[in-house]
Amino acid sequence: MTAGSTPEADTDSGKLRLPLGIALDRAKFGRLHRAFWMLAALGIMLDGFDFFIIGVANPLIAKDFGASAAETGLISAAAILGAVFGAGLLGPLGDRIGRKKIFRFDLILFVVFSLLCIVAWDVWSLVFFRFMLGVAVGLDYPIAASYMAEILPSKGRGRWLVAGFAMQAVGILLGAVVGVVVLSLLPEVFSWRVMLGFGVIPALVIIFLRRGVPESPRWLAQNGHEEEAVEVAEKLAGCPVEVTAEDRRRSAPVPEGLKAFIQPALFKRNMIRRTIFTAGPWFLMDIATYGVGIFTPTLIAAMVVSGADTTFIADDLASIEATALLDIFLPVGFAIAILLVDRAGRIPLQLTGFAGMTVALCLLAVAELLPGGADSHLALVLVGFALFNTFMNAGPNATTFALPAEVFPSDIRAAGHGFAAACAKLGAAIGVFFFPILLNDIGTAALLFVVAGCTTLGFAITAIFRIEPKGRSLDEVSGQQAASIAARMTPP
Repeated sequence: MTAGSTPEADTDSGKLRLPLGIALDRAKFGRLHRAFWMLAALGIMLDGFDFFIIGVANPLIAKDFGASAAETGLISAAAILGAVFGAGLLGPLGDRIGRKKIFRFDLILFVVFSLLCIVAWDVWSLVFFRFMLGVAVGLDYPIAASYMAEILPSKGRGRWLVAGFAMQAVGILLGAVVGVVVLSLLPEVFSWRVMLGFGVIPALVIIFLRRGVPESPRWLAQNGHEEEAVEVAEKLAGCPVEVTAEDRRRSAPVPEGLKAFIQPALFKRNMIRRTIFTAGPWFLMDIATYGVGIFTPTLIAAMVVSGADTTFIADDLASIEATALLDIFLPVGFAIAILLVDRAGRIPLQLTGFAGMTVALCLLAVAELLPGGADSHLALVLVGFALFNTFMNAGPNATTFALPAEVFPSDIRAAGHGFAAACAKLGAAIGVFFFPILLNDIGTAALLFVVAGCTTLGFAITAIFRIEPKGRSLDEVSGQQAASIAARMTPP
């Protein structure tokens, strides 16, 4: 149905039948929306858990295996490199075979390789198992985001997308609790095995709960399953629905062969701006987020804990406890994003967040450079980390996840989100691999200034290529009118 036309009547009920896309956009958020949203978002929680727990386990792994700084960085980066492959190369399969099938597969992969991490016998076996675990995490990113965007009503879509990604903070806090509890009850070097294996428990629960998740109705409509699409859409929208030519429309041909893994439509003239806009800031943000986030215990130990007359385990536990305290500001940031994303818009939050992260990183660097070092300016260190965590989640850590799910057409949404997520994970891998090396080579202050340069560049790319989805239907901001808006800048 085109703009200005009227819905067709349902001859059986006398009610008007709305086009599927319009019905989903106009639907009132209800019980089914909430249930399907939660089942998609729970996978993101596992990423948050894994994100934090490897930072807690790293010092223990390094001591257990006698790992060098480069090997420690590789252990940290292995899962993230796996996520690059999972999101960027396998993510597009979600556009080809459906969101539901990937939902079933990725967490089984997560469970298998989490269990194998427990029995890793050296650095290289652990690196391989962590890489494969990362493939599972990477697969879940574009599928979960695409699924949520395609079932959520336009009103409040940004808020619920951000809330879905906020489950990462729940996972991070879970990782903090697990790390403290395990190290308190089992103060041994090998306790890292228990930490890494704990993720199996929530993964098995999520696998069980996801059994009843239906396929995305928008994907069904575009792939010849119209009856099933109508059935699912009517349950979500609560009104008679029909599949129209607009709902069936594809922005690009179905890719075959290797093109099914690398979607060429993302780099065509009418899409390249969207690809740069979603992938660039997320890449730069994750250099900062994963570099600083995973090594927060290491940074705190280097800045304010080291030098104390305590044991290795006591130092590690002290830095973990301090990190867990600072991680309270992660959900605070997400709460701000949830509150403001549909009021202020995605772009203002992303710009403000990048600016706040830059200021916070500079404060931490200055604290290290002041007389007496960071140990003599603990208040400034705590403020810097608190500001970083808050602005990160109130801004780009939330919006960079939501935007690719909104600005790409439905038929390449998982591919677009997957490519952006793969770029993000590549940035994360760069951050976590080089962070311990540069920390040793150039020092804490210089490293923090380098990371601040990345967040400044993220601000600039956002400002130049901005696309604001606030107040627009999913079809309008993404696929169906893409050609008509791709050639011009969207106003702030």
